[in-house]
Amino acid sequence: MSNYEELLKRAREQLPEKIFEKSRFEPPKPDVVIEGNRSFFQNWHQVVTALNRDENHLLKFLTKELATSANIEGQRAVFAGKHFRGTMIDLLNRYMKEYVICPECGKPDTNLIKEDRINFLVCEACGARTSVKSV
Repeated sequence: MSNYEELLKRAREQLPEKIFEKSRFEPPKPDVVIEGNRSFFQNWHQVVTALNRDENHLLKFLTKELATSANIEGQRAVFAGKHFRGTMIDLLNRYMKEYVICPECGKPDTNLIKEDRINFLVCEACGARTSVKSV
C-alpha cells in the first residue's frame, strides 16, 4: 500500500499548481458608454487581455450576437447601435462559458487551437480537449 501512496504523491507533484488553486475567475466588467447611435466599449483591451483571447474572435462573437457591425479604435471597441452594459455582461458570460472556461475542471486557463477546420478548447490545467463551435 505504501508503494501506491508514493506513486500517488509523485503523480501529484508532476501536476501543474494551477489545478490546486481555488480562486474565482472575475474578468473586468465592461465599461459601455452610449453616444448617439453608437456604443463604446471603453475597457475593451483589458477584457480581452483578462480572457486571454484574440480580440478579433471576441469581436466577431459579439457582432454576431448583437447583429450589428463593430470595429476597434485603439483601446476600445465601437458598436453600431445602442447596446447596454447588461447586454454586454450577459454576452461576455456566454462567451466565457463557451470559449474560455474548461468544461471539465472549470478553470479559465485554456487556449483556442484550430486543427484543420475544427476549433478545440485545450485546458492547460487539466489537459482536456473539447471541440467548440466556430464563430
